[in-house]
Amino acid sequence: MHVAVLWFCLLPSLLCDNLRCYYSPILEKEKKFELIVTECPPDELCFKADGRYGNHSALSARGCMAKKDCSQVHKIRLKGTVYTMSYSCCDGPYCNSSPGVAATSLYITLTLITVAVMASRVF
Repeated sequence: MHVAVLWFCLLPSLLCDNLRCYYSPILEKEKKFELIVTECPPDELCFKADGRYGNHSALSARGCMAKKDCSQVHKIRLKGTVYTMSYSCCDGPYCNSSPGVAATSLYITLTLITVAVMASRVF
């Protein structure tokens, strides 16, 4: 009976827990936007986009996209200026955050794993 209750509680999260990513529309880099957490449809990954005007990184965007569309590069026109948008994808939860946040998350995760391993050796 306990196993059935456990499966009943865990099954929805196992079946419906799609990848969570940050979303922001295409914006000029100087503009601030509160990142929104979004849940990607099945078979989509998180992406981070960089819009360049010559050698200057001027635009950014985040969200979800189909795996087949990852690593694409195309031109967009925004306010009369043509930018080259390039997209890079990742497959971890919230992996399209800013580099500082991702590095901090990785550091915290590794620290917790190390503490757990050390604690298990003590007992």
